[in-house]
Amino acid sequence: MLNRLKVLRAERNWSQGDLADRLAVSRQSVNAIETGKYDPSLPLAFRIAELFALPIESIFTSPTNG
Repeated sequence: MLNRLKVLRAERNWSQGDLADRLAVSRQSVNAIETGKYDPSLPLAFRIAELFALPIESIFTSPTNG
């Protein structure tokens, strides 16, 4: 799953640790999500969307076939 998490975090000048604290997850989890090595659970995806005040679809996208 592709995502804009790193960009959104950088726009706010948050470190991965800052974002992790706000989401109550580890910094390693934030890194894994940003690099596409881990897809967040649905509840976590909703927390991320709520934190950034954006729809989930504007943060996470599936790669298109074609």
